[in-house]
Amino acid sequence: MTHPQAPQDTPGTPDAPDTPSGCPVRPRSHAEAEPLYGPRYLRNPARSHRRMRGAHGQVAPVLLEGGVPAWLVLGYREIRQVVTDVETFGRDSRRWNRWDEVPADWPLMPWVAHSPMIHFTEGDEHRRRSAAVSDALAVMDPFDLRARCERFADDLIDKFIGSGTADLVFDYVYSVPALAMGTMFGLPEERLEYLAEAVTVSLLSTDQAMAAQQRAAGEVRRLVEEKRETPGPDVTSRYLHNCPDLTDEQLVGDLMVMMAAGMPAASYWIGNTVRLMLTDDRFAVTLAGGRRSIGEAMNEVLWADSPLQNVIGRFATRDTRLGGQYIRAGDLLVLGFAAANADPLLWPDATPDYAGNNSYVSFSSGDYGCPAGAPELGKIIAETSIEVLLDRIPDLRLAVEPGELEWTESLWYRCLSSLPVVFTPAPV
Repeated sequence: MTHPQAPQDTPGTPDAPDTPSGCPVRPRSHAEAEPLYGPRYLRNPARSHRRMRGAHGQVAPVLLEGGVPAWLVLGYREIRQVVTDVETFGRDSRRWNRWDEVPADWPLMPWVAHSPMIHFTEGDEHRRRSAAVSDALAVMDPFDLRARCERFADDLIDKFIGSGTADLVFDYVYSVPALAMGTMFGLPEERLEYLAEAVTVSLLSTDQAMAAQQRAAGEVRRLVEEKRETPGPDVTSRYLHNCPDLTDEQLVGDLMVMMAAGMPAASYWIGNTVRLMLTDDRFAVTLAGGRRSIGEAMNEVLWADSPLQNVIGRFATRDTRLGGQYIRAGDLLVLGFAAANADPLLWPDATPDYAGNNSYVSFSSGDYGCPAGAPELGKIIAETSIEVLLDRIPDLRLAVEPGELEWTESLWYRCLSSLPVVFTPAPV
């Protein structure tokens, strides 16, 4: 990956979008900015969102790791505005006006360092590659995918069903989506776990993120070479066929974006839904036989416990106003999907009813939302995993009190660090 401060990537070159020279003075409001890192935010994001909203409104000044200024978009309407107005809020990170404040080893570098990946492209180039992604995903037969997930789920459950205890995060939640996504992309099963681990670590805000991204890129590069020689009925082969003019670096980047978007999101969707069904009587009362409650629980999770919490981001192409804040050209906006889903202007009732309402922003929308077909495939993976689990183990219950469950401290994702359960042992 090329460092964003390298000459070929700096604003003002023919390949970079125009931006005013120099770094604008930090807005006065950033003197009161709240860090989007550390225990105060990560251990209770919802409380922090309420505090920010009370102090600043629907768009709040925040600090990313290292004290780097940005804006967090908290409002549902404001999120919709940003993701649809691509002329004002672009995706090319080379226009960011804070590069001079960011060290080369910044933990968030994998999220913002410009590369040939599809999510940094704009205009016709982005629309062309996005359409190619949707077409590649269409190669997947939903019924075949469901059958594969059922087989993977059964095989994994067989490994622990005789013991009467399991940690579903480590024994199940990560594994089914990794196996399913890997086979979708044509990766041999013996290499799935390695790639899934690398992709997951690359998405965490740690000093290991960049090294993990490089490991994942190496594995995907190997896959591209194999599929170029021996194509098959998989997403990778279809995408290579659709985009013959892309370089290997662009192909690897785009495939990594698809995998990084799909694997963790599906895993956390499964884990958060199972937790809800094991801790909320509205769902637990039908746990043994009410399949309709699975879909309702999955929908509620996308509103109230969204696997994808925040996203970097958008970069203002010009001076503008958003949610009452003055946004300067080059400013970075973090999209607060979890905060927007809980916007009190959207849910004035303290006990909202999510049933049948699919207008959450958990999958984003607009030009940079999930490609056509991706949410449906993710739902098949998550729903099948939950159905098989509850069919095979109808008396599944938590091994600890609900309040003892711990969440991973992540700016980007909402996921449990473990999900210990007990049940009646059964022969395989």
